[in-house]
Amino acid sequence: MTERVKVVTLGCEKNLVDSEIMSGLIHGRGYELVSEKEDATVIIINTCGFIDAAKEESVNTILDMAELKQTANLKALIVSGCLTQRYKEELMKEMPEIDGIVGTGDFHKINEIVDEALAGKKPILVGNPIFNYDQALPRRVTTPRYTAYVKIAEGCDNACTFCSIPIMRGKFRSRSMESIIAEVEQLAAQGVREISLIAQDSTNYGTDLYDGFMLPALLNKVSEVEGIEWVRLHYAYPGFFTDELIDTIASNPKVCKYVDMPLQHSEDSILKRMRRPGRQQDARALIEKIRARIPNVSLRTSLIVGFPGETEEDFENLKQFIRDVEFDRLGVFSYSQEQDTPASRLPNQVPDDVKEYRANTLMEIQREISNLRNGHRIGETVDVLIEKYDGRNDIYVGRSQYDAPEIDGEVFVKGSELKIGEVTKVRITHSFEFDLSGEVVA
Repeated sequence: MTERVKVVTLGCEKNLVDSEIMSGLIHGRGYELVSEKEDATVIIINTCGFIDAAKEESVNTILDMAELKQTANLKALIVSGCLTQRYKEELMKEMPEIDGIVGTGDFHKINEIVDEALAGKKPILVGNPIFNYDQALPRRVTTPRYTAYVKIAEGCDNACTFCSIPIMRGKFRSRSMESIIAEVEQLAAQGVREISLIAQDSTNYGTDLYDGFMLPALLNKVSEVEGIEWVRLHYAYPGFFTDELIDTIASNPKVCKYVDMPLQHSEDSILKRMRRPGRQQDARALIEKIRARIPNVSLRTSLIVGFPGETEEDFENLKQFIRDVEFDRLGVFSYSQEQDTPASRLPNQVPDDVKEYRANTLMEIQREISNLRNGHRIGETVDVLIEKYDGRNDIYVGRSQYDAPEIDGEVFVKGSELKIGEVTKVRITHSFEFDLSGEVVA
């Protein structure tokens, strides 16, 4: 009987890409991929281990899936990803339900792990995370057919004091430009129209391979691939945001006017303890430059509240920074005290209830700002990628170039006979806190 495999992905889009490659390898091996966990004889859980909440979700998912050995058809439970890279011994010791483990640098050997787990060998394959996949590996894209993520680099060299990514993903290493373009060409041939380029530190792309910041050149080359209409950039590290990159985003019509640049905080003393680049005046100057040179840009950032030593004054100043800058999109995370990171050993850890209060307060401020900035778009005509039809009153739902999949707002479009996965021009007529609505331009 052919084994039936389900791949469960937790965490970020980078994990999703790894899962899609594992799915491609499994399919090529002749195993059947299934969507329902009850049908699976093998389940692979690609875990996240970034913060405590993600670890807890990963552990709970493992325990939940393990029950299928008694209630369904499950024969082998395999765990991969960041949690296994960091805690392989603890997982195998504390969770005998696990039949095999594979790390972040070895997932391309997933078929070997599946075969050994089914043979009862309890394999553990967790080496140094140095592998960097290329276009030769098969991939089963699981996002909607018109959009896909492409990983342009792996790992990170920035050593922020709060972050465990270098521990789990290794040092920064760029993919070759040729391998990225080849993959984009394959995706475009399959009907993908929107490419989201991702890396832990995308603005550093190419410095290890080409002795220079090569992200602008990469953006231009990806946009030249026939069939690609939008190129979106994620996780732009502010310390490497060059003038050339700003000019490329501004001048290339296929590059989304969307900047996803995690700043993490506004206050100089905290940025220094975080080991983040620059200071608040640098961030303000960069944001001012981006907005001056990229008309209508949508600016997203993420912030951490409750970092060790964050005082009430620091928090009040952070609130004012948000009000001053008026980010279009904002994500807020409560600091998580991660094992083996320098920040975990800092004094003056902030209580959890204070962190939660501060996170909620920032999101309430952002709700007002988002509502205000969305209102400025009323009357604009924007391109909208149609994603679904809700079945009522000829209303379709899509996204503009100013909104990334899953994390940002939507555009509700009044129209008829629109095609899913195609871009149409829409005049914005109404705005809400996070979404917009409009009518098709004839």
